[in-house]
Amino acid sequence: MARSLRLLHSFRFEQTDPARFYGGIATDSVDLLTDFYADLTGRDLTGAVVLDVGGGPGYFADEFARVGAKYIPVEPDPSEMHAAGIAVPAAVRGSGMALPFRDDAVDICFSSNVAEHVPDPWRMADEMVRVTKPGGMIVLSYTVWHGPFGGHETGPWHYLGGEYAARRYRRKHGREPKNRFGVSLFAVRAADGMRWSARTSARVHTVFPRYHPRWAWWLVRVPGIRELLVSNLVVVAGKPG
Repeated sequence: MARSLRLLHSFRFEQTDPARFYGGIATDSVDLLTDFYADLTGRDLTGAVVLDVGGGPGYFADEFARVGAKYIPVEPDPSEMHAAGIAVPAAVRGSGMALPFRDDAVDICFSSNVAEHVPDPWRMADEMVRVTKPGGMIVLSYTVWHGPFGGHETGPWHYLGGEYAARRYRRKHGREPKNRFGVSLFAVRAADGMRWSARTSARVHTVFPRYHPRWAWWLVRVPGIRELLVSNLVVVAGKPG
């Protein structure tokens, strides 16, 4: 519960202090990947090659370095890559929907809060499976549209429609939101992730709500309710060897 409250509290800093927000998310992400990778492979992250799809300016780099992983962020937007003045030598510019890596290239392919910003997130998910080595791990975590954070900075007005929420934000603030509905923000549902989990060639290990304590993980199994109460869905899968 303490972890859940800490993560939820950090959301208020996403726009005003992104380093603080993403720093907390980075720590939590490394902890999650460490635990699940140990479950799936019996190994820690030392020496593991981690591809972070939609890694932005590299806020996660230090946390992955701390545990001995080889971290590679891939990001399509050059302005986003340089937004925080962080230099990540291995950073690659490229689209998550056509990852510029060969098949079976990395030990872990990871994406946090990116799928909702991609027009075809399940093509991206398939690409994540493709570039992961047999015996490796795929972790996809994304914001659910009908959850409280689905509209990002335009919420909670996204419940009345993404375009309405974007226009209202522009009227109030005199500028377009960073996450513009239909351009850089899309309505991705929990059900979409469940369907992909059922059809992927990867072996799904678990699907759970990221910001909930473990006793509330059952929410992902209830249609309708999960769309409103599962604010972030995580799919953890292993690639068969």
